[in-house]
Amino acid sequence: MRRSKADDAVLIERAQKGDRAAFDTLIANYEDRAYQYAYRLTNNKEDAMDIVAETFVRVHGALKNFRGQSAFGTWLYRILTNCSLDMRKKEKRNQHSSLDTPVVVDGSTMERQIEDEGPGPGEEAETSAREAAIQMALGNMPEYQKAMLVMYHVEMQSYEDIAQILDLPLGTVKSRLNRARIALREQLSQDAELFQIG
Repeated sequence: MRRSKADDAVLIERAQKGDRAAFDTLIANYEDRAYQYAYRLTNNKEDAMDIVAETFVRVHGALKNFRGQSAFGTWLYRILTNCSLDMRKKEKRNQHSSLDTPVVVDGSTMERQIEDEGPGPGEEAETSAREAAIQMALGNMPEYQKAMLVMYHVEMQSYEDIAQILDLPLGTVKSRLNRARIALREQLSQDAELFQIG
């Protein structure tokens, strides 16, 4: 069953006035899609459930400030993505073990030997320059183009998902996304050597 922005708007307005049942209905309308998206990001059921739970906690806290400048679904996906990124950052921080801890091999203790597999300074500088150029190019684009590029290429949303989030026909999403890619390519052509644009 397809929900309209008007249906969401009524529920949001009621929820903003403290109607708990309206908030629960709003969440129920989106929880399956939210879980599917979170699962695609994490490929882990427990992590996906944690992300969805944290997302709906944040939605509850921020709903009073929601003004409908974007579709509720779009806003929700932004929060889902942020929760997922926050979880990844937290996991990375917790994965560290001390390099000073000795390793026991065949009954004898030896110092831990770590090979640096990370990129060298040149690669890091190039990656950083590319990211800065992309951010600057995206910043110069209209919001709707930037949102579509981020949803498709960063959030890995399908054309169908984007059409549902933005309440647009599938053909419109494909044509607008194609125009957004062309516009981004034109922006990035100023830095052709970073992106090997010919």
